[in-house]
Amino acid sequence: MIRPICSLTSRRQLLPLLLVAALACTPSPPGVSGAPATSPGPNRAWNPPPGLASHAPDTAATKAEIPTDIEARLAKLTLTDLVDLALRNNPSTRLSWSQAREAAALYGASRGAWFPTLDLQGSFTRLKTVASQGRSAVLQNTYGPALNVSWLLFDIGGRTGQQELSRQALIAANWQHNATLQNVVLLVQSAYFNYVAQKALLEAQRISLAEADTNLQAAEERRKVGVATIADVLQARTARAQARLAFDQTAGARQIARGQLAQSLGYPPNLPYDIDSTAATAPIAAMTDSLDTLLAVAVASRPDLAAARAQVFEAQANVRVARSARLPSLNLSASGGRTYTTTLPNGGNNYTVTLALTVPLFSGFRNEYNQQAAEARVDEAGAQLDLLRQEVTLQVFSSYYSLQTAAQGVRAAEELMASATLSADAARARYKEGVGSVLDLLTAQAALASARSEQVQARQAWYTALAQLSHDTGLLDERGQSGLRLVPDSTHEDSK
Repeated sequence: MIRPICSLTSRRQLLPLLLVAALACTPSPPGVSGAPATSPGPNRAWNPPPGLASHAPDTAATKAEIPTDIEARLAKLTLTDLVDLALRNNPSTRLSWSQAREAAALYGASRGAWFPTLDLQGSFTRLKTVASQGRSAVLQNTYGPALNVSWLLFDIGGRTGQQELSRQALIAANWQHNATLQNVVLLVQSAYFNYVAQKALLEAQRISLAEADTNLQAAEERRKVGVATIADVLQARTARAQARLAFDQTAGARQIARGQLAQSLGYPPNLPYDIDSTAATAPIAAMTDSLDTLLAVAVASRPDLAAARAQVFEAQANVRVARSARLPSLNLSASGGRTYTTTLPNGGNNYTVTLALTVPLFSGFRNEYNQQAAEARVDEAGAQLDLLRQEVTLQVFSSYYSLQTAAQGVRAAEELMASATLSADAARARYKEGVGSVLDLLTAQAALASARSEQVQARQAWYTALAQLSHDTGLLDERGQSGLRLVPDSTHEDSK
């Protein structure tokens, strides 16, 4: 016969048993809105509760709209409009601005260490004692307000270092925001010139497709009158199919470029818009500044370099903060109030004033190691600054020669275009006169189509290289304007 537990053990024995049983029972993690906390196994997906995805936080990105001042010209946005939209809506700019505002608030908070701290406190205590050893039980209420004051009067570098640390962190965050603006502007300009190039390529492919249709029609007519063979017609059909394939592929690439540009603005890729391509028709210009000048400008103007310098100063200020933890400090604390009790219904005043000198003696070497870590952080920040400076000079060096190469590419592409046009015109005339073969005509037409593509791509490469050099030298402003000094290229005859 099984007897109840209470009959087997006393209450004093039962309590520890219940405590052990409670500790032994590990509760399951709480669920999420009625759904299991995790998936049932490593090979199973977690199923969220219905409606959880719809409870996403309402951020600026989810409700970004076209500003009214730009909406009227949405079908023909200029490059300036695109840059303006991107700087308003791109999450990167919002992120860096939020970080700068956070750093500004922390800088303001660091200055509060110079002021006293005041706290108003109200308390209520009910006290009841047990009657023992001839003493009666006491029931008493104690309550009243109190004002507490705490003030760090003196330390050796702690508050000054913390304030300077926060100040340099704010400066670094602001420079990082400026760098983010330049990065976004470069992203938009690169996407813009790519989209313009894809539109121009599509137009070039359309012309090539129309020429292929004309060549096929000419080959069929010549075959009807017996001056061409079926092989000529088949070759013309093959060339026409290739032109159609190139046109369709370019049309798809144009849509992708359009979506990438919209994405760089902080909008979905299916945004209904189009652009004004005027900015991509400016004449090719030559650089007047030397490479050495641009390198010096980059070192002085790049905002990310300025942020890295501020981070070095921030690390140096942190050394002062860590050192101050090993040094004496003087604190003043005071409190005053009025206490009311059951036996003193009218209350009575009380106060305390404490002036304390704190001298750190031993902390398990924690403060010493913290100072060593802070000093190492200064070396780390200096090394990061040197690495970034090297990266910047290499970027300027590379983009400078990329721009020079792109300018030469534009000249070569225009010469190629002129030569291919003359060759195609001559081949077409010879074929119509019956003295040229269809193979010569198709070869010349293919060379002309390639020359059109080369010309478009060469101009895109130059505009993109110019934007990249402006960015790498730190001269690209938030309006998308380049601070580079350019003069019209006298050796270049602009072709639009």
